[in-house]
Amino acid sequence: MNTTLKNKSALVTGGSRGIGAAIVSRLAREGANVAFTYSNSQERAEATAKAARIHGSRVLPIHADSADAKSLTHAVDHTVKELGGLDILVNNAGVFVMGPLESFSLADFDRTLAVNVRAVFVATQAAAKHMKEGGRIINIGSCNADRMPFPGGGVYAMSKSALQGLVQGLARDLGPRGITINNVQPGPIDTEMNPATSEFAGLMIKQVLAIPRYGRAEEVAAMVAYLSGSEASYVTGANLTIDGGFTA
Repeated sequence: MNTTLKNKSALVTGGSRGIGAAIVSRLAREGANVAFTYSNSQERAEATAKAARIHGSRVLPIHADSADAKSLTHAVDHTVKELGGLDILVNNAGVFVMGPLESFSLADFDRTLAVNVRAVFVATQAAAKHMKEGGRIINIGSCNADRMPFPGGGVYAMSKSALQGLVQGLARDLGPRGITINNVQPGPIDTEMNPATSEFAGLMIKQVLAIPRYGRAEEVAAMVAYLSGSEASYVTGANLTIDGGFTA
């Protein structure tokens, strides 16, 4: 077992399933103690925590709605209290709402910005107060920030594009403190919400992707693990794409 993150404490937002769960497991495998937030199923969250604990790390699920600033700030503070500090923040929680311009509701617009943009800022602001030199902040963005190839995804693409500007700006604020901040921008990843066996996936694999398959959540988690470690200490303000050639 790798222990590159031994004695480190991490918080992953939206970590109960999909890419988030893979990140929780990978950070635990690397030796970190990991807290993660979930907003819906406690049963699923406990199952994710149990699976990650096989690596010998402490894993702590925290119920929190990323759209609620107070709830999210509490999750950061609770992580610090329970794990003895905070070295790594992974802003993974996100929502994906599509719809034509003429019928896209303001409620969906506001929810998208609240979870995909404001929550990233809120969690980052709260976490940075506790981080020391060597701190790592990693956002899970999307390759749709660079390319949205179908109609109905404008609001989602906008929300992920906002993260690009945020990390480039905050890299200047946090760099003098020895804290890095980066985006990881996945393309099509095989998850419960976007299965590689769907008709849509078949079209993507055949016509769009340079590597003719969907990515695995574990591949995204591997990039997050790299950015979390000491070898990535000179990487900051970057938007790192892992998309099988979707934007090539």
